[in-house]
Amino acid sequence: MPHLTPENTPRIGFIGYGAMASRMGDHLRAAGYTISAYTPSGRSPDPTVSMLATPRALAQQADAILVCVPDDEALAASMYGDNGALAGMKPGTMLLNTSSVSPEASTELFASGRKAGVIVLDSPVSGSTPEAETANLVILVGGDPENVAEAAPIFDAIGKLTLHAGPPGSGTRLKLVINGIMGAGLTTLAEAVGYGLASGLDRSTLFDALDQVAVISPHHKRKLRAAKEGDFASQFPARLMQKDMRLLLDAAAREVVPVPTLAAATQQLSLARRLSPNEDYSSLIRVMEKIVANDD
Repeated sequence: MPHLTPENTPRIGFIGYGAMASRMGDHLRAAGYTISAYTPSGRSPDPTVSMLATPRALAQQADAILVCVPDDEALAASMYGDNGALAGMKPGTMLLNTSSVSPEASTELFASGRKAGVIVLDSPVSGSTPEAETANLVILVGGDPENVAEAAPIFDAIGKLTLHAGPPGSGTRLKLVINGIMGAGLTTLAEAVGYGLASGLDRSTLFDALDQVAVISPHHKRKLRAAKEGDFASQFPARLMQKDMRLLLDAAAREVVPVPTLAAATQQLSLARRLSPNEDYSSLIRVMEKIVANDD
């Protein structure tokens, strides 16, 4: 199978075309690819993108499929059945699943693709909308090395680095590890901020000091700077972060790995999801500030 270059594979079909996927699509169009999409709502943030009625219809006219859906259920709904993408894909074409889903969903999709003669790579991305906007995503890929190499031009158009994590399913597992660290780090930060404010530290001094120290990641410093201004516009919504933490807890339990810290962080992020599901997951900082403010 030839490399997926714009010259010989110009048509990429997106299943899911929201905040992340539409930014990826912009970069792929700039690289010379033609983009079409399917969404359950039939709507796209970009009116210039051709929308198809079903995943199957999209797959029938695409040379490669890129999937960006929120969870296992959405993946299954778009992949399987008479109107699913697998029913319309030609043997030998490639399906790149950038969604954050369970390892079991990735394994099932790989097996189903193999039966249909379709090449499936689990390829979730590390990064939020700012990284998607600037093509600075890190793509975490599970699959055969030769297939990863074939997909490299697509990955290069949307990201700064592609990491081949191992055999099928490995990209999904690595994504859960990364998001677990990200989610637990934010909950620790939110709780520490709560203590700092309750102890009488000046709010601006506290936030500015945390922005300067090496123990906090650049990602979490970006969240802190936005939180200082009360900005919780969604770059990674709380509902998706809590979902990924839940998937990680289940995956760890299947491997009999104790993860009490991650379990506690998931409870905190469940609170953030309950209160503001579509705001950024860093809205947990606001929750802690409100708890402290009402502590007298």
